[in-house]
Amino acid sequence: MTDYAIVAGGCFWCTEAVFKDVIGVESVESGYIGGHVANPTYKQVCGGDTGHAEAIRIGFDPEQLSYGDLLDIFFATHDPTQLNRQGNDVGTQYRSAIFPTTVMQEEQANEAIARAQTDHSQPIVTTIEDLAEWYPAEGYHQDYWETSGRSNPYCMAVIPPKLQKLRKSFAARSKAAVEA
Repeated sequence: MTDYAIVAGGCFWCTEAVFKDVIGVESVESGYIGGHVANPTYKQVCGGDTGHAEAIRIGFDPEQLSYGDLLDIFFATHDPTQLNRQGNDVGTQYRSAIFPTTVMQEEQANEAIARAQTDHSQPIVTTIEDLAEWYPAEGYHQDYWETSGRSNPYCMAVIPPKLQKLRKSFAARSKAAVEA
């Protein structure tokens, strides 16, 4: 049985690349959530006026990967202390947020924030937001690291350090680290 988690941690190309390398993850879809415009486009979301976050919807096998472990990876591979930004990406569309799909996920999200806070001297600003309409991003955003990211200078600067952190801190959870 597949469970789903929805998280926003800056650019969805970057978070998608991390979770595609996690054992127990069955699917990762980039999209938009948490806004007030129906069927937003990438251009609209990037403009910052729709209220949406760039996010990923992760399909995972709870027998192989718990929701709590998934959130621990999420917190370790982005900066949850930056309000409405990740690095050079600035705006509410790049906020750090969790969109729980159940009451249990909401409880576990609060627990994960508390765990993550012990690793940071600055306050965690990740929000826990109500589940809202999910809008898949345009096709060219899906599997971006595999299809286009390695020729994108921004992705080459941001994604490899995130993957290195995953493979170092969560070696038993990384497909690449286990295969190596």
